[in-house]
Amino acid sequence: MYRTRIATVAATVMTGALLLTACGGGDEQGARDSETTIPADEVSFKAGTAEQNKADLSTGDFAANAAPAKQSQQSSPVTRNWVQLSAASAGDLDPVVTNAAGFVLYRFDKDEPSKSNCFDACEKTWPPYLVKPGGKVFIDGIKKGDVGFIRRGKGFQLTLGKAPLYLFSKDLAPGDTNGQGVGGTWFGVTPDGRRAGEGGGEAAEPEIEEAGNGGGTGGGGSAGGATKGELVERSTDGLYKFVDDPNDSESAAGTVSGRGCKNTSLGGAISAISPDDDQSVGKPIKLWDGPDCTGKSLLLERGVSANLAAQDFDNKTRSVFIGEFASSTR
Repeated sequence: MYRTRIATVAATVMTGALLLTACGGGDEQGARDSETTIPADEVSFKAGTAEQNKADLSTGDFAANAAPAKQSQQSSPVTRNWVQLSAASAGDLDPVVTNAAGFVLYRFDKDEPSKSNCFDACEKTWPPYLVKPGGKVFIDGIKKGDVGFIRRGKGFQLTLGKAPLYLFSKDLAPGDTNGQGVGGTWFGVTPDGRRAGEGGGEAAEPEIEEAGNGGGTGGGGSAGGATKGELVERSTDGLYKFVDDPNDSESAAGTVSGRGCKNTSLGGAISAISPDDDQSVGKPIKLWDGPDCTGKSLLLERGVSANLAAQDFDNKTRSVFIGEFASSTR
C-alpha cells in the first residue's frame, strides 16, 4: 500500500498556462491569453486533508454537484471552493491521485504541458478538476512544487507535473478506475503527474494460461453451467483499440469489434489495448497468442493494458475473446 506523505507548504504558487484549443474547436478558447501567473492570493495551499483542516465538508469535493456523474449533467464545468489532492491507491493503481471524496484523477495524453485539449463533448465525459479563485488546495502526500494551474472559464484547472487533471463521468463510486486506459490516451495520474499503473505501480500479476488449462472460455461459450470467473460471449458488441507503441498515443494499429472470438490484424504487433467505446469500459477481454483463440492467453479483467510488455505479452496477440464474466456478481 502506498503511504501518503504530507508535503511542505512553500511560499509561492506555480505558473500555469491559459487554455487555448478545444477538442471540437470554438472561438471561446481562441480568445484566451496564452500564459499567466496566478497571484498568491488567488489560491492558497494547506498541508493535510480537508477534514484535518476542518473544511466545510458540504462543499468542495463533497458538494452535491461535484461527483463525476453529476458534473457531466452541468451546462459548464463545476468549480469548487476547495479541492484535495491525495496520494492513494485504487484498484490496481498504486499510487494514484484521488480527490477528497476518493474519486480518481486522470491525465490525457493528447494534452500539452500546462495546456488542455479537452473541451465541449470531451469535457462532459472528462470534467476538468477546477478550483474557484480564492479557493483552497489541500495537499496530502503531494509535493506542492508539482502542483500548477491553468485558467479555465471562471476557475483554475489543477495540474500535476504540468499534466491537466480530470475526473471521469463513468466513475460512479469512490475508488472506481473505469477511465484507466480508455482510448489508449486516458490514465490515472501519479503524485508527480505521470501515468498511473505503469512500471512498478502495476502490481497485479498477469494471468497467463497454457492452452487447455481452463480459466475462461476461448470460444463462444454459454452461461449454462459456467463457473464464477469464466468468460462467456458478451451480450452486446465490444470495441477495442490496439496500438503498437504504448508511449505514442498516435500509433494506432487498429481496432477489433464484435463479441466472442475475433482474430486481430498486423500479425499480433500489439503492445497496448484499451476500450474504444463506453459500453466496453470496465469489461473483460482475453488475449490469445494463436489464431481463433488458441495457444497461451492473458485475461484483462477490465479490458485494458497500457503496456503488454510488462505482462510478457508484447507483440503476441493474434486473437481476442470479447466476453463478460458468467457470474453477474463478480
